[in-house]
Amino acid sequence: MASNESPVRNSPFATRPLQNRVTPAGDIIATPYRGLFTGNRGIIHDPATKTLLKRRWSSPAWITCLCEFRGWRRPVMARRSWTELFFLDEATAFAAGHRPCFFCRRDDARRFRAAWEAGNGVSDVSAKAIDAALHRERLDQGKKRLHPLPMPLPDLPEGAMVQQGEDSFLLMHGKALLWSPAGYAASERPLENLELLTPPSTLRAIIAGYRPVVHPTALG
Repeated sequence: MASNESPVRNSPFATRPLQNRVTPAGDIIATPYRGLFTGNRGIIHDPATKTLLKRRWSSPAWITCLCEFRGWRRPVMARRSWTELFFLDEATAFAAGHRPCFFCRRDDARRFRAAWEAGNGVSDVSAKAIDAALHRERLDQGKKRLHPLPMPLPDLPEGAMVQQGEDSFLLMHGKALLWSPAGYAASERPLENLELLTPPSTLRAIIAGYRPVVHPTALG
């Protein structure tokens, strides 16, 4: 439901992108490349300067939204409303700790909740309860929480993301694809000492059948 990511037309040649793209590790960076989804973590910007405040979240409801919904398009960081953040794809948003919005992505959110319930052995769970569980899993003393791999790398589901040092990888078609703001690329480097980026409860929802949307560069 947001119109663009920077005060200039967003292309690889944009010179002043806003700091509003979320990485799989949950950091918020400035990049000229567009993402497939928007979303928010509450109000974390100053609309007068269109810059982020020191805090990186103001609500435990970290959601992933459509960039356009029913013809609504929001001017980015223009109001003291929620701060428009952007994600390369849904797999990236999941890795950072977000979940589908129950307003603009109601069908996806319902499918996610059903898979989350099945994967985590619960029923009749509320969005607030999912947010509370994700908040425990995504942060460790204010920083991104990484988790041990719950199973061997080849057994992790497509759409999960892992971390090696400073690099993030998407698991897709039996391969680990290197993430960048522009998309994914094949990597020949040995993968060792990996940690899980995707929160464990979301990973279990993926295993239970939810299929996150991935960027076209992951499908080539």
